[in-house]
Amino acid sequence: MAKLVLDLHDIYNKGDQIDKALRDVIQQAVDKKITTVEIIPGKGSGQLKKKVIRFLEQKEIKALYHRIDKDSKNFGRLFVYFQHKDAKGKRKRA
Repeated sequence: MAKLVLDLHDIYNKGDQIDKALRDVIQQAVDKKITTVEIIPGKGSGQLKKKVIRFLEQKEIKALYHRIDKDSKNFGRLFVYFQHKDAKGKRKRA
């Protein structure tokens, strides 16, 4: 199972780059039919994680993925799961 990882540590204070990085990784998952994207906002104050969740909850972004999981063992990590349709139009199970 292929997975993409986006670590936001290097751009945590650059809002425009964060949105672009999130948009790019989501688009890459859709284009390449990747089922899981791991986003690492880091622990910090929690503000970056909230920003990531707000981004993911935008209507046009939310339409692209299946669900989000917060890592119960690591506060500084989120998983975004995708269900891609196969050629017959049925959703594949992740």
